[in-house]
Amino acid sequence: MLGIDAARVIITEALKAGAAAGMKPLSVVVLDQGGHVLAFERSDGASPGRFEIARAKAHGAVMLGMGGRAQMARAEAQGYFMAALSGVFEGRILPVPGGVLVRDASGAVVGAVGVTGDTSDNDAIAAEAGIRAAGLQPEA
Repeated sequence: MLGIDAARVIITEALKAGAAAGMKPLSVVVLDQGGHVLAFERSDGASPGRFEIARAKAHGAVMLGMGGRAQMARAEAQGYFMAALSGVFEGRILPVPGGVLVRDASGAVVGAVGVTGDTSDNDAIAAEAGIRAAGLQPEA
């Protein structure tokens, strides 16, 4: 189970990783395995629309069982499929890096993290750092 304490660690450490790497201001959301928001934080200077972007990245990961990189590859190979899924999920998926599955020690999906604000690849790097800091396994 992914709880509020782990979510707070993920957010804190993802933001630290972004700042240490000189990334633009990030926004980080943590969802549980049902796609419900556990926690969200936006760095000073991050644009206000970032919550929806971060949530869509994480929501796609947890609902589809694949991280943003895998979703992007699927969108490139089968754009019609991802477009249809966007309709199914009322636009709440964004198939790009920065949506990262969270797995526990047994490999079970316990939630997802969405990060936005820099390049999608850098967003994923920050998310992965936060997840590892919480003692969990990222799957981007």
